[in-house]
Amino acid sequence: MKKSKKDQYIIEKYQQDEEMMILVFAQWCVNHNFDPITLYQQAYPHQPENKALRAAMDRTVAKEESEPISTEVVQQVLQLFGNDDLAFVVQEAVDQLNEK
Repeated sequence: MKKSKKDQYIIEKYQQDEEMMILVFAQWCVNHNFDPITLYQQAYPHQPENKALRAAMDRTVAKEESEPISTEVVQQVLQLFGNDDLAFVVQEAVDQLNEK
């Protein structure tokens, strides 16, 4: 079944938005001294390596060069894409950091 131009546009837009969500998560991790791969594996231990996350990590900048990304924003973006488990792990990591 051939996709219409509209269907193809919607798919491409979603993929771009998903890539942005992954980049926001990866940059938030860098900004807060967390390893994005470790947090991702805690949330999804049975999934294979996330190549999109690896690619996003190559696009992050040093935290000194980054705009601030709040925990609330990263959680909302993750939940928007159905990554509730990862949003939960993010909150746990922040809670553990705040306990120190």
